[in-house]
Amino acid sequence: MLYSRRESRDIMAGSPGQERKLNKGVRNILRLAWCSMGAAAGIGLALWIVDGLSSPLLLASLGGSSVFLFGLTRTPTAQPRALFGGHLGGALIGIFCYQAFGDSLWVCVLAVALALVFMLATRTLHPPAGANPLIMVHGHAGLAALWQPVGLGILILSLVAVVWSRLLPGMVHYPIHWFEESPPGDIWGAWTE
Repeated sequence: MLYSRRESRDIMAGSPGQERKLNKGVRNILRLAWCSMGAAAGIGLALWIVDGLSSPLLLASLGGSSVFLFGLTRTPTAQPRALFGGHLGGALIGIFCYQAFGDSLWVCVLAVALALVFMLATRTLHPPAGANPLIMVHGHAGLAALWQPVGLGILILSLVAVVWSRLLPGMVHYPIHWFEESPPGDIWGAWTE
């Protein structure tokens, strides 16, 4: 953290206001470290159990979800309704599109567009899950992929988030709201009303 010359001088003089700023700065650094360690533990365990190295594209959607679960814990997009609904719905749409139409470019486009419609209509919007239709089409996935790697991966990631948020006192416990809608209203796209 960089300080101005005046702030540096106040720190050296032991100004009481600066002590609070220093404590807040240290607290923020510790919080960042805690969030990143939680994300590393969650993604590491999930990928180890689902054998993420054998399906490297899965890293994209689970990596994005770990950012939401450990860095943006309070947002509606990080809550279980959006996490599970978005991932499983997007993956299922990708699987159906591949099974029905093959793996051409237009099928990938269709799968992502349908997944967006699904997530908005069911209020299960979870941005990292937008990668799942592409992953399923590209990986020529069958219905078994809903359980392994998608379902199992997000289950493990969410369980680590539940435990991690309870390890230190004073933290907000995940999940905040099990069935919170995401988005919370009809705020789709770029319309003003």
